[in-house]
Amino acid sequence: MRVRLLRLRRGIAGGTVAGLCALLLAPAPAAAAETAREPGGGSLVLVLDSSGSMADPVGGGDPGRTRMAAARDAVGTVVDGLPDGHPTGLRVYGADRASGCTDTRLVKPVAPLDRAGLKAAVAALTPKGDTPIGLSLRKAAEDLPAPPPGAITTRTILLISDGEDTCGTPRPCEVAAELARRGIGLRIDTVGFQVKGKAREQLECVAEAGNGRYYDAPDADALARQLQRAARLSADGYRLRGTRIEGTPTRDGAPALPPGQYLDTIGPGEKRYYAVDMDDASTVNLAATAVPQPGAAVDTVDKLTTTVVWVSGTGDEGGCATRSQIFHQDEGAVPLTSAVSRIPTETRYSTCDNAGRYWLRVTRESKPGSDAARWPLEIVHGVEKPLPAGTVPAQSQPQYGAGGPAAALPTGDPEDVRGGTGFNDARELRPGVFRDRLLPSQTLWYKVPVGWGQQLRYDVEFADEPTVGDDGSPARSYGGTEVYTPSRHPVGGGTGVFTSETAYTGEPIALRMGTVPVAWANRYEADPNVIATHAPGGHYIAVTLGADAARIARNPEIAVVLRIAVLGEEKAGPEHHARVKAPAKQDESTARADTGGAGGAGWTGTTAVAVGGGALVLLAGVLIALGRARRRAGRNGRDA
Repeated sequence: MRVRLLRLRRGIAGGTVAGLCALLLAPAPAAAAETAREPGGGSLVLVLDSSGSMADPVGGGDPGRTRMAAARDAVGTVVDGLPDGHPTGLRVYGADRASGCTDTRLVKPVAPLDRAGLKAAVAALTPKGDTPIGLSLRKAAEDLPAPPPGAITTRTILLISDGEDTCGTPRPCEVAAELARRGIGLRIDTVGFQVKGKAREQLECVAEAGNGRYYDAPDADALARQLQRAARLSADGYRLRGTRIEGTPTRDGAPALPPGQYLDTIGPGEKRYYAVDMDDASTVNLAATAVPQPGAAVDTVDKLTTTVVWVSGTGDEGGCATRSQIFHQDEGAVPLTSAVSRIPTETRYSTCDNAGRYWLRVTRESKPGSDAARWPLEIVHGVEKPLPAGTVPAQSQPQYGAGGPAAALPTGDPEDVRGGTGFNDARELRPGVFRDRLLPSQTLWYKVPVGWGQQLRYDVEFADEPTVGDDGSPARSYGGTEVYTPSRHPVGGGTGVFTSETAYTGEPIALRMGTVPVAWANRYEADPNVIATHAPGGHYIAVTLGADAARIARNPEIAVVLRIAVLGEEKAGPEHHARVKAPAKQDESTARADTGGAGGAGWTGTTAVAVGGGALVLLAGVLIALGRARRRAGRNGRDA
């Protein structure tokens, strides 16, 4: 099996991490107290080894305890931590006969979580027989219910074994690969309980072929910890939303994509086309989020690219704008978003300014050995209408200014919160200090309203955690964060000002991140981190813990603290002079209009500038200030 070592593109955040005492002194909030999430539609079936070897003693500090006894306790801990109602079932093998390669049985069908029933079922097991892993995996896939029509959900097989398959056929790795090819959203995680050599290699192979992760459990404590991680990842998978649509490999027959939110899938090496009709004045925002299984095999430079395509009279394709995003690490997959805009130039000279039919092209590029499964693809199309006639927008704001790395952020005791699973259920936060818990391979999401003239600035602090002993595995993982505009454009990283990833070894670390101020004229700037920051609304924060943290941290989850500030005086609209008048504030539908996933807020300001009389003086000053913007307008043309 290929060994993946973390290759971080960026270095460790320097300096002292302020405020981490809150992490060290205060316990993480209990699972029972967390905010309930909306049902994700996913399901889980535990496949538990009950073969003869599970009667062997655990050894170590508790020599009289059997492996099965440890497994019973671990499964009990897992079901206690799953969300109420999460569809969960139990299949066992080796429990009914002293020998036999058909000894696999569904003990508890997949149904809304029955904690007491699952615990009782495991308590009744007596280890007896052989280890038909391949057959049990095939049957477990049949145990999982099909997703509702039009939905894409995560269906998880969680295999717990203390040895390799003893039956030979069907071969477990081949079964895992077959199931992964057949089922979108299916993952197979494996936990090896006190396994070595060929047994561990086989379980690693099953997990990799099945779009999942292998978790090593050398003792009973590790078994409980790793089972909790795998089960919670299943229950907390990205909540996908949208109307099902099927892109085409070429422009011919591409489905029309009106403004809205859609779901498709994309395989490695594929291109998907969608037809988009545009007028000659509006800004059109298009974003595609690929959602692989958390922790699935990826390469550092595996890429998702979005392109706005125009076609010449002779049928040749050209690009109005294109953007690519890569993973930047090879520990395991996380959601990956690429976004692009068609922004009409001020002088309307570009081919891409014309009204007509364009195409969104989404391309996935993967290295050999990366996850070969089809990934769910969430696509958002939003339109921003032009400013009303006579409106003079404020000057662009391409600098971070007061929102740079040295900005003062909130202090004090953190408030316990629970982040969302993705863009669609991101937890809305106000400025302040917040604490959450994060699993290895997991990304949590938050949304912060940011108005005209304001900028988002935040820190993410990863906790000091007790670590497990050195077992030869990688000694470090990473912590990461990204910030997205209301139209889901990733911004903030890659500027040389902020860093989106840093190494994590269990020691306290911090990342600083932010945006430039929101200004309508930012769309004419050169830097893509500035161009996209041109409309107010909910800005998204994503926080990720690398997959290899499962080999480092002793606790199932680690604590993270967010310190969030929204800097600057909010303006009532895009005009250079408009301010929100105290004490009245614009409500969410105006000053901080957000499309709720439809691709970015348009202008919602109050009063257009009158062009006449004394207003001409103001206009002259603004035109000078916008000189730079006009000179850069061409960057948003055909080759932007």
